[in-house]
Amino acid sequence: MYFSLILVVCSSFVSSGYGELVNAKLDRNIDIASQLVKVLMKLTIENTGKSPVSTFLYALEPDTKPHLAFFGASQIHEEGKVLLKTEEVSRQQSPHKDKDLIKIHFKNPLQPGKSTVVRLEKVLTHYLVPYPSSISQSDKQLIMYHGSHYYYSPYLTKTQTTVVTLPSSSVESFTKLKPLAHSDNLITFGSYDNIAPFSVSKLTIHCENNSPFLSVSNLNRAIEVSHWGVISVEETIDITHTGATLKGPFSRYEFQRDQSGIASVKSFKTVLPASASDVYYRDEIGNISTSHLKVLEDSTEVELRPRFPLFGGWKTHYVLGYYVPTYEYLFNSGDQYVLKLRFVDHVFDDSIVDKSTVRVILPEGSKNIQLKMPYNVKRLSDELHFTYLDTVGRPVIVLQKDNLVEHHIQDFEVHYEYQKILMLQEPFLVVSALYLLFIVVIIYVRLDFSITRDPSKESKLRVSGFIEAVHHHCDNRMKIYSKFDEALSKFKHSKDLNNYQNVVKKLNNDHKTETQGINDLNTRLKQEGSDVTDKIGELQRCDKAFKDQLQQQSVLVEKLVANKVSKQQYLDSDAAIIKKKEETIEKMNAILCTL
Repeated sequence: MYFSLILVVCSSFVSSGYGELVNAKLDRNIDIASQLVKVLMKLTIENTGKSPVSTFLYALEPDTKPHLAFFGASQIHEEGKVLLKTEEVSRQQSPHKDKDLIKIHFKNPLQPGKSTVVRLEKVLTHYLVPYPSSISQSDKQLIMYHGSHYYYSPYLTKTQTTVVTLPSSSVESFTKLKPLAHSDNLITFGSYDNIAPFSVSKLTIHCENNSPFLSVSNLNRAIEVSHWGVISVEETIDITHTGATLKGPFSRYEFQRDQSGIASVKSFKTVLPASASDVYYRDEIGNISTSHLKVLEDSTEVELRPRFPLFGGWKTHYVLGYYVPTYEYLFNSGDQYVLKLRFVDHVFDDSIVDKSTVRVILPEGSKNIQLKMPYNVKRLSDELHFTYLDTVGRPVIVLQKDNLVEHHIQDFEVHYEYQKILMLQEPFLVVSALYLLFIVVIIYVRLDFSITRDPSKESKLRVSGFIEAVHHHCDNRMKIYSKFDEALSKFKHSKDLNNYQNVVKKLNNDHKTETQGINDLNTRLKQEGSDVTDKIGELQRCDKAFKDQLQQQSVLVEKLVANKVSKQQYLDSDAAIIKKKEETIEKMNAILCTL
């Protein structure tokens, strides 16, 4: 039975016409100018058979499948460029059991004797090998690329040309299969004719490449959806420099003096949506203020500068977050909602994300959740997220994908149902909590929960209140003393007796009011049996003495103004009075401190 199944599968491949296709012409461009290997192929496919062909196969070169991050195909059609469907062929169903194949579907079947032009694109990650693997701080970085001169295909290739784009014109060595041409940072191999299927000719290039070899080893992205105006996005990122490791110690002095470390990474730019706001960037220490934000017409550019330059083998960890308006990414029709947002952001140019985990936190009460992705991702078990005023928790969709590049910066969609009446849940909870708090306060204030009354405790509370009031009256009386001094000083300079007398009259009335208030409080303290009444009586006697000293000072100034006393006599007498006033004030303050 198993043998018959193999015969059926193989016969289906033959009937599809795989063996009747020929690669009439291939133009291949291999770009190794960055840490990625970008391969772009323009392939002319010809059907030499007698029946239409709807699919064709692309073969991955040996040992490249673990490095393949992206593969795409498009067809040059009368209507323009048309994307083609691609699917991986399992080795059990493949006519070539030891090959890694990708099946590509034509938009329309390719008729016999006809040809069509197809564009193929693939991106390989972690394929360029630093050689040597360790360099010093001032050395340049060299890399080794291994490939094939020939297009690896299950079909005959009539003619092909390969152009390799280098990072610079500095090349240590490369294999030389003629015909070839080397000019500046380009190496052209071919054309090569009549290449048999699955032919391999080892291609090796050893050249200088000081591009940033940065990889995001782990990306945790949290998207929290709110129907109240904003969507919050926060990314926790671990970045590793995967280039040649640093040999020997790092010298900050040499780095700043000679600008050495050409292979190190000092900063990189992250591109966020144009509507991103309140962007923050921090690590374990705190906010990193050396970052710069630039708002462009179609994006927001953030220049991130770690606290230290990144050399080979060095790592950094940081958190980047921002907010975007809900209306730009969330659409609805009634209770049906669609969230349309990018799966990952542009972390830096030619980025590699080894592992990404994206969590989409939907509003509490969301149901019938469906996911629409532009490419395959792994969906983990859903989770619950609790935040302020949540009751049953917010549903969380957890998505995971490995080996991402910039081609994966595409929108994905989350469809869900949400009843708008649930938006009132949080305001209702807040109002209810405040209402209950007010009820509790009212009950606590209005009712006496004590079993028996304590007269002595109540008396102490009343005495404490009376003493606090005495302090308040004394403070006001001290201010009146200061106003007496100000009025006396002003009278001494202006010699306006009438104005001075009016001011003194008003101050005497205020002083009398405060003094009477203290006397009334002292009377009530006597009724409570407090032992501070004698101290308050002493305080009042000091006040009377201070008032007499003020009166003496006033009479002395009046005599000075009327020229009835010499200036020297005035100064001597005034100094004596001031000394008595200071002694009286000190005594009053000492009494107040004991109350």
